[in-house]
Amino acid sequence: MAKVFSEKVILVEGRSDKLRLLTILEEAAEIVCTNGTISNVKLEEILSPLEELPIYAFLDSDKSGEQIRSIVRKVYPEAIHLYTNPVYGEVANTPLDVLASILQRAKIKVKKEFLA
Repeated sequence: MAKVFSEKVILVEGRSDKLRLLTILEEAAEIVCTNGTISNVKLEEILSPLEELPIYAFLDSDKSGEQIRSIVRKVYPEAIHLYTNPVYGEVANTPLDVLASILQRAKIKVKKEFLA
């Protein structure tokens, strides 16, 4: 496996969530997509090479997101859970300034131009 230069792992559901976060991040973070629902085994498979890093679960405010969040809590109880406002529903639909604020509160560096 290639050497990882990130200091954090952010778990999201889909590619659009990942692209949205990449727009505002100031620091290197490994953004991992679940690509929808996921099993305990698959979650461990994709995160095990990175489990020495802090894991942030930034999932949608819907049934699928909550199912994945439940699995993350079981497999990685130390994971930090980030939440978007249910009004936006999905990470990909959340305004950039709101995402930046959520990430900044979690001590993840974001580009200043996205802070309100």
